[in-house]
Amino acid sequence: MRLLIVWHSRTRASEQLAFFAAQGAQEVLEELQLLSRCHVICKPATQTHADDLLQAAGYLFCAPENLGSLSGEMKAFFDRNYYAVLDQLNGRPYSAMISAGSAGTGAAQQLESICTGWRLQRIYPTAIVLFDAQLPADILAPKTLSPQAIAQAKELGGLLAAQLSLQLD
Repeated sequence: MRLLIVWHSRTRASEQLAFFAAQGAQEVLEELQLLSRCHVICKPATQTHADDLLQAAGYLFCAPENLGSLSGEMKAFFDRNYYAVLDQLNGRPYSAMISAGSAGTGAAQQLESICTGWRLQRIYPTAIVLFDAQLPADILAPKTLSPQAIAQAKELGGLLAAQLSLQLD
């Protein structure tokens, strides 16, 4: 069984969210003694293909909001794989994390709409991590997650791992 974490990031914010979510998932699987039965795969959106989606039992999508919508690379991931897996992922659990300067809701709605089309089951509400970046230099600057955002990412990864563990019983 696999938990697939797909991310895209230019400022490292979403990449860090994915990394810490994977860490949280690994910790829960270790605590439940399921590391040999459930694997966490963390891949950039540009390297994730339909086979990766089909082989996973659950998903976490981590992406930035750019200009009120999903980043281009994350949207390209969904565009590239959408029809290849349509009607083959029905009912699988997912959640998402959005990194944003000030809102995040546009990207979250867009991502949730795509996942609804795939008939995925949203297990936890999409988490939006705000960086209060408004000026071009702040928007483009490399990001560092706050301790609160790290904890949130770990918790979400752990919750998804725990959800998948229920399928192993």
